Amino acid sequence: MNLPGTGRLRRAEAYGRGAVDGFRFCRVPDHQYARARIRARGSAFAYATSALFALLAIIWFLAARGDQPAYRRASRLFVTGTAMFAAVMAATAVVPAEIRVLAWGLTGAAYLAGFTAVIATATPVQAAALTITDALIERFGLLIIFVLGETVTGVVDGLAHTSIDALSVIVALVAVMAGFGAWWTYFDFAGHRPPRPERPHSLLWILTHLPLTAAIAAMGAAMVSLVEHAHANHTATATAWGLSGSAALVLAATALPTISLQVWREQPRLYRPLARLCAAVAVVCLGLGITRPTPLIFGLLLVGLFSIPWLFAVTHRVTHQDSPSP
Repeated sequence: MNLPGTGRLRRAEAYGRGAVDGFRFCRVPDHQYARARIRARGSAFAYATSALFALLAIIWFLAARGDQPAYRRASRLFVTGTAMFAAVMAATAVVPAEIRVLAWGLTGAAYLAGFTAVIATATPVQAAALTITDALIERFGLLIIFVLGETVTGVVDGLAHTSIDALSVIVALVAVMAGFGAWWTYFDFAGHRPPRPERPHSLLWILTHLPLTAAIAAMGAAMVSLVEHAHANHTATATAWGLSGSAALVLAATALPTISLQVWREQPRLYRPLARLCAAVAVVCLGLGITRPTPLIFGLLLVGLFSIPWLFAVTHRVTHQDSPSP
């Protein structure tokens, strides 16, 4: 996957890190808001994020000084956009707390839109620098692992706010298994697999990681309430829709980038029905938000739904392991 020339690789890594940093920014406010800390820590978060992106803009400005003329415009746009993002984030520290989360969301969306526009309007020579290297694939995988830790944190927080008994522990363990389901879904189907080298496929692969990481973080936030109210007769409406909607988005956001992968062409008999199956299971997941069974049943059904595409993939690989790809 690596193109010759350290300059191209450096730019590819820089653009990839920019996307990863954008994803990290976009998921933190939602997680903080779910924990009701925006009012107390919003300004500190805004200043810290501003300082981070200002430092990144300086580093990338220094790294771009040796760029060849063909790459200078893209580098300037990237550095300028990052610096503007840092300035806007600093300004959100003084806005009313009630609109701060909205301001962060709009700022993050604008940053990602600018990133997409730079890549989409790049010349063929500039687009060649957007190389999805093995190192970049590994970094995105690590980002998913970091966010998956939020599901475990959510379970622990739920146990910390309720009395510990057999049912609470069982619901907590089932919630952890649901988090594992998101883990299996991503890494068994899309993780550690390179996309095809064309520009649209690279962009699709990068940008679909945003809803995926956001959905996994939202699952972790909803698990707090699921475990805390393990004895309820029905799962709370917000919790049910938070978990079912997030699980559906995890399945859909995993199926979508598989279209851009090299294995989509190499193993069509696995990945094409698997993508359709993930989409169908995602729709069924939304039904849990409507029915709202008890937390234990809700968690067990969620684990079962995550298991459907995984069992299909395992069965296919076992039964077709000696069959050549068409």
